[in-house]
Amino acid sequence: MEPGLTTWVGGGYINGTAEAVYVSGYGLAWAQAPIGYSLSLIVGGLFFAKPMRSKGYVTMLDPFQQIYGKRMGGLLFVPALMGEMFWAAAILSALGATISVIVDIDINISVIVSALIAIFYTLVGGLYSVAYTDVVQLFCIFIGLWISVPFAMTHPAVTDITVTAVEEVYKDPWLGSIRREDAWSWIDSFLLLILGGIPWQAYFQRVLSASSATYAQVLSILAAFGCLVMAIPSILIGAIGASTEWNQTAYGLPDPQTRNETDMILPIVLQYLCPPYISFFGLGAVSAAVMSSADSSVLSASSMFARNIYQLSFRQNASEREISLVMKITVFVFGAGATAMALLAKSVYGLWYLSSDLVYIVIFPQLLCVLFIKGTNTYGSVMGYILGLFLRISGGEPYLHLQALICYGDCYLDRNNIYLQRFPFKTLSMLVSFLTNIAISYLAKYLFEKGILSPKFDFLNAVVAKHSEENMDKTTLVKSDNINLSELAPVKPRHSITLGNTFVNKEAISDLDSSPESPELENKDL
Repeated sequence: MEPGLTTWVGGGYINGTAEAVYVSGYGLAWAQAPIGYSLSLIVGGLFFAKPMRSKGYVTMLDPFQQIYGKRMGGLLFVPALMGEMFWAAAILSALGATISVIVDIDINISVIVSALIAIFYTLVGGLYSVAYTDVVQLFCIFIGLWISVPFAMTHPAVTDITVTAVEEVYKDPWLGSIRREDAWSWIDSFLLLILGGIPWQAYFQRVLSASSATYAQVLSILAAFGCLVMAIPSILIGAIGASTEWNQTAYGLPDPQTRNETDMILPIVLQYLCPPYISFFGLGAVSAAVMSSADSSVLSASSMFARNIYQLSFRQNASEREISLVMKITVFVFGAGATAMALLAKSVYGLWYLSSDLVYIVIFPQLLCVLFIKGTNTYGSVMGYILGLFLRISGGEPYLHLQALICYGDCYLDRNNIYLQRFPFKTLSMLVSFLTNIAISYLAKYLFEKGILSPKFDFLNAVVAKHSEENMDKTTLVKSDNINLSELAPVKPRHSITLGNTFVNKEAISDLDSSPESPELENKDL
């Protein structure tokens, strides 16, 4: 299965793209997901897939635990888990609403039934079930939505979308525009999609399961083009929704935006502008897409917990059967948790937006450091984590009605008296986290290596105690039965690095395939 294509092309992707095109004041100009996630897959394929796959990592958190230790790996597990859990909850909530449109049943019942089905086949089949349902998902989306588009476009209530693209007929032109004062905010969100779309276990579980590093790269880049193609019917459906005179349909007035049902514009268009047999097929495609996205997120969270928390932190000698049992238990626990949040939380999407911001601001700069920057350590990692987290939360979150503590240059009040930021403070927070990690790491190494600080103050065992238990052995992280040894880069001992040494980790960006044909794993700490 192509890495990343089925990661992002799911219920949130197709529903969200249609919504962005439909909503007045936004339009196609603000539908950033198709291009943003496509570029994310290209960047991930070019720079991240090969180092991660060639070094034999099993989960996204492996390099963090290898370089920064078990405790820091556990700390980075928190935002990664939050992102996967809240994403699953948000799309389960969307799935309940979609199914309630197809069959007239209570939303809560549809959420529970859908979650139970997804959890069941994930428990039974694991990654194989996710892979096979991904194939079905992509087929259903592509066929189901493309069949629906011609019928919806030729409905008598729909005006020519080429006219409504540039002229205001029923609402603002669906092409949209970016105002000068919103330009920095647009760039901030766009960079979040591109760079923040990389450090997700749902993406890396596909990259790391590829047969080779080069294969993972090629498929990741090909998936980028698939992402764009799969967004076309969603864009057209959003444009059709913006071109519809709703009082001529069974939906009636007020329109979806007035009823605050913009997030449902895709199933609404399929339901009310297509013949019943076509709408049923199209809505089934949406449901399949959402359900498959949910199982992927739950499996990602459980695999990180079973390996990086349970096995590497508590039970390093655990058998494959024991790890499999732990994964099945956590699939059920995390699936139940996501279902509960979908039913109970009124701001699931707000929680997911905040957690996805944390993935961009906290995990992405840490991933850059462990893969490409030589000499970073746990002290820099901790300080970068804390500072990035503080700067993001202090910027506020309107979805959670979280008021901003810091106004980054240009703020304004929304209708709920919550300050909104026009300044790209998310990207600023990410850069501060990245630079803090590097600066504090090098400062700590300098102070300890020059004898300015006594070795007894190296309480994280990150500089002086190179062979401590906290620095995880390569053979603990990578076992010969997980990956062919011919694909591993040779493991070299970790030497002391002074400020005069090379700054960039050239090994990570060099062609890892040029390593010896049969490298041996040296039992040395990294």
